[in-house]
Amino acid sequence: MGAVRDELARRLKRWRSTALPIVQAALGAGLAWLVATDLVGHARPFFAPIAAVVCLGVSLGQRLRRVVELVVGVVVGIGVGDLLISRIGSGPWQIALVVALAMSAAVLLDSGAVIALQSASSAVLVATLLPPGGGGELDRMVDALVGGLVGLVVTALLPANPLTVAQRQAKVVLGELTTALRGVATAIAENDSVQAAGVLARLRDSQEAIDEFRSALQTGGEIAAIAPIRWRRRDELKRYATTAVPVDFALRNTRVLTRRALTALHDGERMPDALPELLRSYADAVDVLRAELGRGQEPRQARAAIRDAAAAATPQRLGGDGFSTRVVLAQVRSVAVDLLQATGLTRAEAAQALPPINRKAS
Repeated sequence: MGAVRDELARRLKRWRSTALPIVQAALGAGLAWLVATDLVGHARPFFAPIAAVVCLGVSLGQRLRRVVELVVGVVVGIGVGDLLISRIGSGPWQIALVVALAMSAAVLLDSGAVIALQSASSAVLVATLLPPGGGGELDRMVDALVGGLVGLVVTALLPANPLTVAQRQAKVVLGELTTALRGVATAIAENDSVQAAGVLARLRDSQEAIDEFRSALQTGGEIAAIAPIRWRRRDELKRYATTAVPVDFALRNTRVLTRRALTALHDGERMPDALPELLRSYADAVDVLRAELGRGQEPRQARAAIRDAAAAATPQRLGGDGFSTRVVLAQVRSVAVDLLQATGLTRAEAAQALPPINRKAS
């Protein structure tokens, strides 16, 4: 029974996470039908609710582009269908030919999947349910436009929180970074090449999290742009957008750092005793950054923490003789620059915050 309850709870949680998009799609479909029938005067505007649902979608993103793709897809599909079916008739091979040509024309016009699929479905409908001469060609184009516009209106009036997905994905990405920094710090401190290899393998799989973070930011930016009640979230969303590229670079540089640390461990190079603690300080600063972003604050504390940690990255404390060790130390400084940029500094400001690399010991 415990397993059943856990599974039910998991499914309910998954449903709650998509409840708003489901409501949006349902409301959009109903409103699109209502507008097309009562205001526009079409008897069976089946393209209107279809267009609204496709425009909204359960997965958000690039909605303005979808509206254009829908209309273009309908026009291409109906145009190709009318042109051919009126001359070659309707049947299995005619439908196959019309679909192939409609999709080909759509792909040549644009690479969007919505255009190609909508062209194909429109061509099928022309070839079967509404053959040429039965009327409705222009009506279907209008219905698609009505559905797309209704979808946009529903998004604007009943929007998702643009920060929700961005916060969740940022938490994942920054969590990957802190886990990697602490993992490689422990591997260096314990002279454990196996653990270093495990950290490197995990970092190689981190690109998917970065891609999802960027997609979430794109979706959030779109919602914040068209939904008036979400305009006040734009500054917070901008802070997350500021972190995306630098954190990506920080993960990449940490991957290089880990790879060279693994080589140094294999080759028996002795790395500086202060290095593990410095990497842990970076990880702690990233935790502060995640917390400040989650509270909608300017990441001043994180910036100060990174600066304090980076101040220890001096040649005197982190000097090394082996080639791999020197690469690791160079990456330590690169990661510091990336993290400072993630807090809003320019690259020049971030680099200036580091201690000079040519400072001599007194």
